[in-house]
Amino acid sequence: MGMDKNLLLQKFAQTLDSALITEISEKGIFKSFKKDDIIIDIHQTLKFIPLLLTGDIKIIREDSDGNELLIYFLEAGDTCTMSLTCCLGTTKSKIRAVAEKDSTLVMIPVENMQKWFHNNESWRNFILQSYQIRFDEMLEAIDSLAFMKMDERLYKYLKNMAMVDGTKTISIKHQDIAEDLNTSRVVVSRLLKKLENENKIELGRNKIVMI
Repeated sequence: MGMDKNLLLQKFAQTLDSALITEISEKGIFKSFKKDDIIIDIHQTLKFIPLLLTGDIKIIREDSDGNELLIYFLEAGDTCTMSLTCCLGTTKSKIRAVAEKDSTLVMIPVENMQKWFHNNESWRNFILQSYQIRFDEMLEAIDSLAFMKMDERLYKYLKNMAMVDGTKTISIKHQDIAEDLNTSRVVVSRLLKKLENENKIELGRNKIVMI
């Protein structure tokens, strides 16, 4: 539990008060996930909300044919407000949360989340700020779908991925990018070559370097 509390302090000391961090370390369930593990699935009834301690998570929507579309990424210190909405009501999850890399989370039971929202100012502020951040990111996703050409969407996706990972070298397969952007691997490969010719990226084997 000591290590778990240390992780909480590292990621949330600037956001949540110390008494609440202690309570989270006692009431929360700490879980680890491997890359590509599904953390929350579509239509799942949620009895917890996740706080991300280490790693990255991608939040995905799916259509009736099983085509996926990336909505946004979560980084350490974030929570998923789409799961908050489901927990506060009685609806089932409308998103899929997938580990982008090996990740550690603490799962907050719904009853604690609701209680803290009413009686802890730091938690309430954290939740409301999270809503605002995710709302802005979803507007960005809508804008990119509506207004950006696929090569612009691809370059924006790569920049976001590099920012989340904190590196200029992105290890990813063309097929994985295609699935996130709901397009074909052939289109992704062609547009990556175009970006390389424009000196925006360098292509390697299953890796992309941002210039």
